[in-house]
Amino acid sequence: MGKKTYAKETRSKKTFLVTGASGFLGYNLCKFLVGKKQRVIGVDISDFNYDDLKDKVTFYKADIREKLMMEKIMKEVDIVVHAAAALPLWSKKEIFSVNVYGTRVLLELAYKYNVERFIFISTTAVYGIPKTHPVTEESPIFPIGPYAESKIKAEEFCIEYRKKGMCVPIIRPKTFVGEARLGVFSIFFDWVRTGHNFPIIGNGKNKYQLLDVGDLTEAIWLCCVKDKNIVNDTFNVGAKEFKTMKEDFQAVLDYAGYGKRIIPTPAWLVIPTIKILSSLKLLPLYPWIYETAHIEHYVDISKIEKKLGWKPKKSTSQALVDSYKWYEKHWKEYENSSGITHRTKWKEGIMKLLRLFI
Repeated sequence: MGKKTYAKETRSKKTFLVTGASGFLGYNLCKFLVGKKQRVIGVDISDFNYDDLKDKVTFYKADIREKLMMEKIMKEVDIVVHAAAALPLWSKKEIFSVNVYGTRVLLELAYKYNVERFIFISTTAVYGIPKTHPVTEESPIFPIGPYAESKIKAEEFCIEYRKKGMCVPIIRPKTFVGEARLGVFSIFFDWVRTGHNFPIIGNGKNKYQLLDVGDLTEAIWLCCVKDKNIVNDTFNVGAKEFKTMKEDFQAVLDYAGYGKRIIPTPAWLVIPTIKILSSLKLLPLYPWIYETAHIEHYVDISKIEKKLGWKPKKSTSQALVDSYKWYEKHWKEYENSSGITHRTKWKEGIMKLLRLFI
C-alpha cells in the first residue's frame, strides 16, 4: 500500500497520539504539545492524574497491544510519539511483549491509516558499554539486559516501515531528568533532602552525560515539524555540557546546603555485592544502572544539532538540580506510594540502613 498525502499535512494544528502518556516523559510531552496548541490524545495503562492537563488531553486507559482499541484511536491521528515502554525492572517476557510486539502493533496501524510521522523513543542503552567516546549513531550496538535488547528489536521494525515509505524518526536519549522525575532518582533526592552524604559506584571521575526532559521534548518536536527527508533518521540526544559523575551529582548536594558530599566506593567490591542484593530483591537496581555508573558514558549529539538545529538548554548538573527542586516541593505527595516506573518512588531496600552510617 503506497503512502498518500492529505491536505491535513499542511495544517498547523495536528492530532498527536502520545503513548505512555501517564509516565514521566509522557506527561512532559503532553504538557509541551498542549502549550503548542496541538490536539493531544494520550494512551496508557495507568491513570492520567494531572490537574494541569485536565480537559486538555483526550485520554484512553488502554494497552498498546490491544489492536482493536488502538485501531479506533489511530484513525484520527496525524503524528504518533511512541514513548510507552515496559521498564528494566519488569520481567523479560513483559518487556519484550510491550516494547517489541506493542511497537509492531502501532507501526502496522500507523501505516494502515497513513499517519504522517511515527517518532520512536529508544535509548542510548543500546550501545551497552562503549569502547570509545563520544558514541555516535554508527557506533557498535551491544545492549545490556532485556530492556535494551527489546529497544533494538523495536528499532528494527521502525526501519522496516521506513523502507515502506513511512517517516519514522528514532530518538536515542540519554537518561533524562526534570519535572516529575522519580524512579531511581527519588532515592538520591531523598538522601539529599534529609541531609545525608550519598555513595556512588566507583571513584566518580568518569564523565556521565544525562539530559533534561524539556530539551528532549524540544528534540521530539523538531522531528514532528522539520522536513520529513531530514528527520527520517536516528538521533542521539543528550546534554551538551556535562562533567564527571561526582561533580554533577555534587551540584545537587551543594544546592541543598547541608554541606554533604558524594562518597566514592570501590566498584570491584560494590558491583558484585549489588548484583547479589538485587537478585534477592533487597535493592531496586538493574544491570544498566550498576554496570555503567562507574564508567565513561556520553554520546555525540552533533548530528541532531546540525540536521535539525536542536540546541539543548541545560547542562547535566542544572537538569539534576532543577529535578531536585521539583522533588523538594512535591515529595510529600509520594511519601506513602511506591512502584517501578519513573513516575513513582522506588523502595530503597537495604539502602535505607546505609543512611545510619553515611
